[in-house]
Amino acid sequence: MPLYIGCAGWSIARADKPRFPEQGTHLERYAAVFGAVEINSSFYRPHKPATYRRWAASVPDGFRFAVKLPRTITHEHRLVKALPLLDTFLGEAGAFGKKLGVLLVQLPPSLAFDARHAGDFFRAFRFRYDGGLCVEPRHVSWFGEKADEMLLPLRIARVAADPALNAAAAQPGGDKTLCYTRLHGSPRMYYSDYDALRLDAVARRLETEHAAGAATWCIFDNTAAGHAIPNALELSRRIAKRA
Repeated sequence: MPLYIGCAGWSIARADKPRFPEQGTHLERYAAVFGAVEINSSFYRPHKPATYRRWAASVPDGFRFAVKLPRTITHEHRLVKALPLLDTFLGEAGAFGKKLGVLLVQLPPSLAFDARHAGDFFRAFRFRYDGGLCVEPRHVSWFGEKADEMLLPLRIARVAADPALNAAAAQPGGDKTLCYTRLHGSPRMYYSDYDALRLDAVARRLETEHAAGAATWCIFDNTAAGHAIPNALELSRRIAKRA
């Protein structure tokens, strides 16, 4: 199974330009170095299928995209009566074809686990989509046995996030065939850098997940101060060095 390391978005800062090819679009240059990217702009606004097809055509065959669900589904409808919106989104993101790797459902911090509402939504989701699917809950009620009992049979992974609500939130949960880590930066979200000790710890965990046969992803979302690309490159170097 693959091990993907990348960033939330493919913007290349001036300081990072020497690490990438000089020619091509930002995405083409990014994809020459990394094997995956997470698209967060889909959370805020829809993208046309033609846009997704153009992005897919501009990257190598082995490159994969993770796409975040729109906030209209997760934050406005809070997973309830949202299936028409989900169908529209799947019709758009499906234009990636085989290069669509994972769909990411990031939930609002106020959304507690509700077995009926969450179960209805995710069962309908799985009926429509059979690919990689993960959820990043941000309410403590999602980190217990009842939530896992829903996630496991539907093959839905629970994101390992940093900063984490608790010890369980720092580790992947749910379906173990997909392990998806999102590093937002800590102690200051979106801004903080990850030092060598922390990157070593992440590398060891990713290697363990990968060796167990999981499709393994690690996305750096600490983009605000320009740390995501250097951190992702350094993590990739550390893993390659021990391979």
